[in-house]
Amino acid sequence: MLRALPPARRKATRSTTMQSMESQSRAGPMVTPRVNNLPDIWGEGALFAFSGMDGETNVSSGFVAAFARERYGLLFQTPRRRLLDITLHHEGTTRIATGDVLAVETLQGDLVVTFSHWHTLISFTPDDTRLQLSLEGGPVALWQNPFWVSEAEENRDVLALVEQEGRFALSYGQSVSQARQRARAGLEVEVADEVAKRLAIYDKTPALESTEEDRLLKKCVSVMKVNTLSKEGAIQQTWSTPDRVPHRHMWLWDSVFHSFGMNRLLPRLSWDFLKSVLDTQTADGMIPIQMTASSGPSWPTAIQPPLVAWGVWENYQALKDKTCLQFALPRLERYLEWDCANRDRNGNGLLEWSLDQGRNYRGGEAGMDNSPRFDRTIPFDAVDFSVYAALDMQYTARIAKELGEAEKGVHWERRSRAMSALVHRDLWHQEDGFYYDRELDRRFIRVKAISGFYPLLLDDIPSERVDRLVEALKDPTLFNTAFPVPTVAVSDPAWSTDMWRGPTWLNASYFVIRGLARQGRAAEADWLAQKSIQFVLKYYQRYGVLFEYYDAKDEVPPPACDRKGPIKAPFDIRAKGGSIRDYHWTAAVTAQLLTPDLGGAQSSS
Repeated sequence: MLRALPPARRKATRSTTMQSMESQSRAGPMVTPRVNNLPDIWGEGALFAFSGMDGETNVSSGFVAAFARERYGLLFQTPRRRLLDITLHHEGTTRIATGDVLAVETLQGDLVVTFSHWHTLISFTPDDTRLQLSLEGGPVALWQNPFWVSEAEENRDVLALVEQEGRFALSYGQSVSQARQRARAGLEVEVADEVAKRLAIYDKTPALESTEEDRLLKKCVSVMKVNTLSKEGAIQQTWSTPDRVPHRHMWLWDSVFHSFGMNRLLPRLSWDFLKSVLDTQTADGMIPIQMTASSGPSWPTAIQPPLVAWGVWENYQALKDKTCLQFALPRLERYLEWDCANRDRNGNGLLEWSLDQGRNYRGGEAGMDNSPRFDRTIPFDAVDFSVYAALDMQYTARIAKELGEAEKGVHWERRSRAMSALVHRDLWHQEDGFYYDRELDRRFIRVKAISGFYPLLLDDIPSERVDRLVEALKDPTLFNTAFPVPTVAVSDPAWSTDMWRGPTWLNASYFVIRGLARQGRAAEADWLAQKSIQFVLKYYQRYGVLFEYYDAKDEVPPPACDRKGPIKAPFDIRAKGGSIRDYHWTAAVTAQLLTPDLGGAQSSS
């Protein structure tokens, strides 16, 4: 079991973070929330939107903001983007910058901005605040007394802005009258009450001893919250997305990581994330890679790593609801059967990803789109796929046994052990001391990728191989970089800062941490967990966001890392240029690592 970090750094207590909501009178009726250690850094690209935790959301509207480069601009991601410029007469100090509350203290009073509904932004403003609403690269809104109205006729959407005595409301509508009506109603809403509702989640957040780490944990919760959506269209309960912009939709393995992070806060919500994925299962047992709320799966023939049984079992440890296991078990069995029947073309018991022919998407099913593992575009027995399947079979067996289905439990245990044995027999390279993918003609693909550590998750890995893998992990010429674990060894000629060709991803490192813990290597697991926290914190403090991936050598800051080609400038959140910001699984995994004594990453189960 991975031991908890020292008590001086972690305090596993829960405390009420909301202390008071105080009315101010320096420059009129202002509201300043007073909350312990909330995120307080303005960062370009940070997401700002109404959460499905608090009520209805609407993906199709695009009424999701991101912090602009200049304070305190909000860039709304409607089909044709709008910019709301909030200019303060005096320089302010940001006190709160979560995914749905912004509070800035100034000499003239306080700026407080939040959402009352998915479609309406409400605010108190200091004296002499100037507001301007405009289409991106286009005209400012039109004055329709007392509203400023921005209409994009080609998209049939309207934003209406109204000001009144130190307050404003900005609303989205599908018509001018609807947007104006919503904005007018927004002026009647008590800002303090809405702020209290938006911040209530932090009452459920563990309090950490370190102020910096406590604030980082709350940033993680903020990112998890803003990327949670309500039921909509084809998705019949609350669900999660990697990021509200640009990915927007629901993805299979991302949702499992999101559930890991949510288990300690709201386990019922975590189950909703998983059920939303299971609900996408097709008649033949397949679960597609991705689902849109509006039109179903975008790639109906592609899958992603089978991790859902692991997610269901972890959720059960928190929720203790057997009805969830009963719902999941037959679906998990059918999905594993589908994978084994449709992703083992040579029939040898090991699984192969279906490869996309696009240069930057060959490893899309594996979730490692452009990894050099896939450069030859030749099918191979995959280490990661086979480990995932063996592990999910093991968790399916546990679920069956928990439900009293002993025969099914034995069946899936046997299949798990059989696949695990094949991984160790066929994918281990004794000379190199590493697990590799293997082409169907039996040639090893000698790319040292992070997937070579994943057999640490299997119970039957020989101890001498654990030692060899730990040696590779601690070797600075391979994987022991400034910010481990690189997704490709730095010795590989293909190594770069481009996505899966070298950068560090928190979800991939999490597999290694859990594997080390499972093999009793607590010291190494703690070392890797703490290094991960250290670098996520470093770049949160510098940029105010949590990134999708990081330069493992720490020579290039995350915004300058490549993404399927050279970095594009200037930053455009919708263009997928560079490492995505406020990325959900980075938040979920970091939250796990920050709270090991509350059932997080120390678990060896």
